[in-house]
Amino acid sequence: MPTPILSYRDARLFKGDREHRILAGAIHYFRVHPELWEDRLTRLKAMGANTVDTYVAWNFHQERREDAPDFSGWRDLGRFIDLAGDLGLDVIVRPGPYICAEWDNGGFPSWLTGTPDIMLRSTDPRFTGPVGEWLDHLVPVIASRQAAEGGPVVAVQVENEYGSYGDSAAYIRWSAEALRERGITELLFTADGGSDYYLDGGAVPEIWATATLGSRGAEAIDVWKRRRPTEPFFNVEFWGGWFDHWGEAHHVRPGSEAAAEIRTMLDAGGSLCVYMAHGGTNFGLGAGANEDGGIQPTVTSYDSDAPIAENGALTEKFHAIRAEFLRAQGLAEDEWPALPAALLEPAAVLPARTLELSPARLPLLDSLRAGLDSAVAAGEHHPSERPLSFEEIGQHHGLLFHRATAVLPGREDAPQECLLKLPELHDRAQIWVDGEPVGILDDTTGTAGLAVQGHGREVVLEILVENLGRINYGPYTGQRKGLLGGVLINQRFTLGWEHLVVDPTRFGAEDLAGLATAAFEADAPADTYLALPGSTKGFVWVNGFLLGRYWEIGPQETLYVPAPLVKAGRNTVHVLELGVSGGTVELREAPQLGATRVDVLTEAELA
Repeated sequence: MPTPILSYRDARLFKGDREHRILAGAIHYFRVHPELWEDRLTRLKAMGANTVDTYVAWNFHQERREDAPDFSGWRDLGRFIDLAGDLGLDVIVRPGPYICAEWDNGGFPSWLTGTPDIMLRSTDPRFTGPVGEWLDHLVPVIASRQAAEGGPVVAVQVENEYGSYGDSAAYIRWSAEALRERGITELLFTADGGSDYYLDGGAVPEIWATATLGSRGAEAIDVWKRRRPTEPFFNVEFWGGWFDHWGEAHHVRPGSEAAAEIRTMLDAGGSLCVYMAHGGTNFGLGAGANEDGGIQPTVTSYDSDAPIAENGALTEKFHAIRAEFLRAQGLAEDEWPALPAALLEPAAVLPARTLELSPARLPLLDSLRAGLDSAVAAGEHHPSERPLSFEEIGQHHGLLFHRATAVLPGREDAPQECLLKLPELHDRAQIWVDGEPVGILDDTTGTAGLAVQGHGREVVLEILVENLGRINYGPYTGQRKGLLGGVLINQRFTLGWEHLVVDPTRFGAEDLAGLATAAFEADAPADTYLALPGSTKGFVWVNGFLLGRYWEIGPQETLYVPAPLVKAGRNTVHVLELGVSGGTVELREAPQLGATRVDVLTEAELA
């Protein structure tokens, strides 16, 4: 087996025979338009980094089990690695199979996590079998680009933050061996939080243990000196910023405060990777969710208050971190290389304007009914006694429309109030009775239900369930989506359902033509920031590309439209509104990610 280019002894890291320090930043290829990969990597190098770190999102490459994993186009991981190498950057690959990353389902495809009774992230053969098949496709892309083969890949992660989830050393060793037997020869490492608790569950003696933390670096270094005295300290995820949830406020962290924490770890001789150096965007339906007494869906932007902003701008934090990286390389300030002028110039932006949004061909409910009627005629309506889940239908994300008839208690001359309850609802449901909207329930209100009036006669129940993003962290990772507990009228189940899949990621020209539409002209491709003032909630496309979700609850007000999505001439915007349309689309000249939640993140959030 070739000798790994990175090695360590006496708590020092070496590259070949020279002492080395990793100064890295994370960029996820799946969150950046591929025409911008080189630009964002160039900006990372200009920050003083010598290494780029990326996760690999399994469900980005293989959403359906029957399809072979796709490594073409936007999914061309090999090209991303090659571009980094061409720029002189080393590459660290974190293939999971679990990645967290605030990415939908932590990177797992739902066909895997929906396997009945499966134990994720364990030696359960129902889990390791599909993982092995995935690695058969993935690892050759990485292995052929290792340093031993003349490529830039210098290290590969084993699983990810496993000590936050489980404690099976056998599984960690299986994961390492699965990489080795498929051709990974470079240095392997695990990554866990910076305390004994996380190391207890996720680290094994024979694999380099690295840390993930955003504060209290000195405390973590002391833990490593005590627990892993022969290993160099490497914070593979320094959380220099934070992500946002819908309904909360935008997180920021001052660059000076982040840089001070970085200095602490670098002065102690450690290596460090800024997470994120450039966050990018959760395009389409890639955003995941957390769970804390209810689902906390992540917004479409993954700017994360990173040093390289979502639009590529070099922020105050960029300059603060660059100073620490260059200082760690032994360079006095008067020796720092000048930043290329092109990197300091703002990106071209389309002029601000307001576009009239023509109404959809049909109102939402009428459109759903027409789609379901067509599915019934074609025998594609998935009839069942109880409502089917997303997993049972084989649907990873989007929406499911359900229809059934029920008798609501009461009499025509004496209406009776009853409760329509959706126990175990995941995640959000809009409900109509005989075509009239009666309310919205979610995972925190579904069990209590909502009051509706019954007259002792049969009514049509119609329910549109939205998957707000699959949970990406903790024991609820892999949680199923849909009307998992059925539909109750008081204590009585409603049976006999029809179903329609509504998958915005697969809308074609005919689907888009029926949506609300606006258009704008552009002299040349340029960035823009799209807002829908007055609109409630939904999905938006530019030139047929699904940007992601918008939602009036914020904090995110604008969606980033990178220049490669804009073309010279006429451009179209399509909107699927789930509530009330504001009637216009605005193109703005700067992002609005919402009012900030705090000036400095608390230690609890960064720990």
